Amino acid sequence: MFPTDRPRRLRTDGVRPLVSETDLSASDLIAPVFVDATTDERVAIESMPGHERVPVREAVDRVEEVLATGVEAVMVFGIPESKDAVGSRAYAADGVVQRTVRDIVAETDAYVITDVCLCEYTAHGHCGVLEDHAEADPRLTVRNDETLDLLSETAVSHAQAGADMVAPSSMTDGMVGAIREGLDDAGFSEMPIMSYAVKYESAFYGPFRDAADGAPAFGDRRHYQMDPANRREALREARLDVEEGADVLMVKPGLPYLDIVRDVREDFDVPVAAYNVSGEYAMLHAAADRGWLDLEETAHESLLSMKRAGADLILTYFAEDIAGSL
Repeated sequence: MFPTDRPRRLRTDGVRPLVSETDLSASDLIAPVFVDATTDERVAIESMPGHERVPVREAVDRVEEVLATGVEAVMVFGIPESKDAVGSRAYAADGVVQRTVRDIVAETDAYVITDVCLCEYTAHGHCGVLEDHAEADPRLTVRNDETLDLLSETAVSHAQAGADMVAPSSMTDGMVGAIREGLDDAGFSEMPIMSYAVKYESAFYGPFRDAADGAPAFGDRRHYQMDPANRREALREARLDVEEGADVLMVKPGLPYLDIVRDVREDFDVPVAAYNVSGEYAMLHAAADRGWLDLEETAHESLLSMKRAGADLILTYFAEDIAGSL
């Protein structure tokens, strides 16, 4: 007896694309762009092959390179010319992100999203205002409520520069509500917020910290980023952000947390984003360099898995490479 139910019937070349359940397109992808106010030339990021920090004057050219691949959205990360205890260059009107956004909006059709956090701008590398004596006792880290005002001010400054969306990433309790209130009060009630709602304290962020010069000077971020062991807490975090006004929920990292992407997708009706982080990007490049994996095929499969898990949007360093093959 042969089986009457034969799934292989629908795997031939002619019908296979017709019954494909998940689609990945360039319009699903967001490309990160690193803009460095301390340099006059492009600087390669060694731990992220193919990516560079670009000076402000070359940011438009960099975005045009992204748009040429079919990717329509960029996320701008800034490296400021100076840092201090409260990250004041994050919300300065002439800050690196603010200047860059004004140029990009004036000269391109890109959809511009900005990262709203303080870690790249603080001398200590943490995502907010430090508790007293935090360096001496790393168990004391960021003052939650004092940080909210600075995050709100940063988001408003990005909106004033012309950003299309702001993306708070600090995992500060109440950040979405504070930013929503600040934007509304400043006349930006139509500005969407993509919250890093579920951001884990992950070992996969290493290359990004090289790219954005945002590694903590001491301690770590376990007191405000999520414990990788926790799943139910992710839904609690996402629910709080939706109640505070988040328009899009992001899960970061993506690949090691596909179960969380699925959970968020099933519990909430807002769009879900996944961040295909720097460590995921770097490890595939390292394996491909050794001839162990095919880079394009594994990158495509990784992003497809995030879409299959429920992500509507994917922030990925593979955006330009993959877009051309879609």
